Amino acid sequence: MAGNYACAEGAIAAGCRFYAGYPITPSSEIAEHMSRRLPQVGGHYVQMEDEIGSIAAILGASNAGMKVMTATSGPGFSLMMENIGLGVITETPCVVVDVQRGGPSTGLPTLVGQADMMQVRWGSHGDYEVIAFAPNSVQEMFDLTVKAFNMAEKFRTPVFVMADQIIAHMTDRLVIPPPEDIEVVQRKKAMKQGPSFLPFDFSQDFPPMAIAGEGHHVNVDSLTHDERGYPSAKHDVSERMLEHLIGKIRNNLETIVQVEHYLTDDAKVVVIAYGSTSRSALHAVKEARRAGMKVGLLRLITPWPFPVREVERIGAKAKAVVVPEINYGQIEHPVREHVDCRVIGIHHAAGSLVPPDKIYAALEKL
Repeated sequence: MAGNYACAEGAIAAGCRFYAGYPITPSSEIAEHMSRRLPQVGGHYVQMEDEIGSIAAILGASNAGMKVMTATSGPGFSLMMENIGLGVITETPCVVVDVQRGGPSTGLPTLVGQADMMQVRWGSHGDYEVIAFAPNSVQEMFDLTVKAFNMAEKFRTPVFVMADQIIAHMTDRLVIPPPEDIEVVQRKKAMKQGPSFLPFDFSQDFPPMAIAGEGHHVNVDSLTHDERGYPSAKHDVSERMLEHLIGKIRNNLETIVQVEHYLTDDAKVVVIAYGSTSRSALHAVKEARRAGMKVGLLRLITPWPFPVREVERIGAKAKAVVVPEINYGQIEHPVREHVDCRVIGIHHAAGSLVPPDKIYAALEKL
């Protein structure tokens, strides 16, 4: 199966029953597949007029109790940023898939890029944290989409699948487990009503969510708000709200952050990579090992929250770190912040996969 179809099937397996989207390569197959599959499982597909409408629609449907998703690429992702902030402040679960392509602007519509990695972390204004996954296979397009829905529902926040064109359009073997073997997190819905009910209880990392139409009188507002959902200009309210929004992710890094090690224990040089680039990196590391070089690979499955402890551990043992990306050094920046050893960035322009030979040459030189 192709990666984009695997992503759509992962969403359905996770319980997604509402999709709003606007076609944009190289993510269009996700929308096309969802338009066929959702009616078969009692769900709803809506073709929107643009990406701004798409993100607004899924936030509305989520507040009505649905598990929701949209998919896009760089230009559409830029249009979604304001309402991504709305999803964060209203603690609205949703999944956004960004199949990255070349940029800036319209760029290279159907060719690979990885230059949205900083945008997903910092693209919307204000203070907040995000959860983002970077699949490197068709299987992970399925598995990590399921996990993204579970994280969105548990943490009550937008969660991102940062795929890229290579992974989205490649075809590979996909194993879909029986439904009973797929872990699916269901939304924790509010049962309590009345004047004492706090729909945004800042004392809980994961307060239950009030669903529109189920009898709750709740104000869902884009302004800084108190625990009842009502706007407030008081500094202590702003502080409580932000510490809650940021803390619910920072306080649970152990259950969010996911990396993969390959021969890093004795490595003198470690490659840190993600997405399709990690496939080239693995090939290069294997070749270097066969040539007698002590090298390893740290793959970032969750680039955000950034795996600080794992990177610091690598930086404390290795003499050098190599960071290949299909951009000009986006994840290289946080890597440099958390290691004391030498850092070599392999910057590769959008439009093609980083060749394994390019990474191997850097390893050989070091």
